[in-house]
Amino acid sequence: MASTASGSLGLPLFLVVILMSCLVKVEGQNLATDNVSVVEGEMATISCRVKNNDDSVIQLLNPNRQTIYFRDVRPLKDSRFQLVNFSDNELRVSLSNVSLSDEGRYVCQLYTDPPQEAYADIIVLVPPGSPIIESREDVVSEGNETELTCTASGSKPAASIRWMKGDEEMTGETTVEETYDRMFTVTSRVRFSVTKEDDGMPVDCVVDHPAANDLLAQRNLEVLYKPEVKIVVTYPEGLTREGDNLDLTCIAGGKPHPHEISWVRVDEDVPPHAVVTGSDLYIENLNKSFNGTYRCVASNTIGEAYDDYILHVYDAPTTIPTPTTNPVNTQDSRAGEGAPPKLDHAVIGGVVAVVMFAILCALIVLGRYFARHKGTYFTHEAKGADDAADADTAIINAEGGHNNTDEKKEYYI
Repeated sequence: MASTASGSLGLPLFLVVILMSCLVKVEGQNLATDNVSVVEGEMATISCRVKNNDDSVIQLLNPNRQTIYFRDVRPLKDSRFQLVNFSDNELRVSLSNVSLSDEGRYVCQLYTDPPQEAYADIIVLVPPGSPIIESREDVVSEGNETELTCTASGSKPAASIRWMKGDEEMTGETTVEETYDRMFTVTSRVRFSVTKEDDGMPVDCVVDHPAANDLLAQRNLEVLYKPEVKIVVTYPEGLTREGDNLDLTCIAGGKPHPHEISWVRVDEDVPPHAVVTGSDLYIENLNKSFNGTYRCVASNTIGEAYDDYILHVYDAPTTIPTPTTNPVNTQDSRAGEGAPPKLDHAVIGGVVAVVMFAILCALIVLGRYFARHKGTYFTHEAKGADDAADADTAIINAEGGHNNTDEKKEYYI
């Protein structure tokens, strides 16, 4: 069996036994540690762990390979290093108030034959300062392009910057600059066109970094835009008819607020008795000659805008309107109290027409009645007169009778 092993390896038997024992020893005593990321000023903890330790010595070395701890003894005179735990299977050391100079590779060393080493890299994170957002201009007019710049400086590693306009994410152009002390400054620029809806919209510069949360800078957009104009009919509520009054109000807004509001009639002159008061247009006693398009024009430093109202005057109503009280004439109504009421000529005319129509109908009915009851009566005297040659003979025939035996009959037409 030994010769077989010696022949297969090409080595003497005793060397094979020594190599196998060494392999078993190294495999049985595994040394492990972990990398550590820590924010500047906070605490880092390094753990050297041994599996199946056979009383071998554990020690921790700094990046300059100076011994920090040998078993549970600290030769290095840096009080920021403190022993957290020491046992046959672990050496755990803490480093408080970490600075950028503490960054580097630390060595966990196990005194075996041969010695074992494991490496823990301490990575120091430095958060950026508060981001600064700047605008190329404080105020921008609608339709124009604006540019915002956001800077996050003094970080390690370099920060990343995102842009948000309301709920919309925008893409910026980013540049990264490394300083002499291994720190980074990140600058991002974003350009976009604005509309009137962007006025007052918040734009956020959001900074992402592993050592910081919720870093952002915000700027609200200020957008100037031309007026928005709308014409509202104050009176009347329904159709505009002859004799009515018309009251229009022009509602105009914008940024800045319109400095001028005017009324015009498209392609024609405004009626001479029309009254313009500020943003209101008042026309009384309408007639069809006033038909046309009336325009309200508002302007500010950005531009002007208008809204149109098309006037179409309809005929006056033919029905008798329900009497209403006009607040404007209240004083006149009170002055006329006690005076006899005035009759409406239209009412009198209507009554006379109804009476005449009734009389005419009555005459027609009576005429038809008398016409149906008027007839011709044939008597004996009449028949005698028809047969006689003269008047005397007719009387004799009527008194003495005659051979005609027909009875008296009446015929009605």
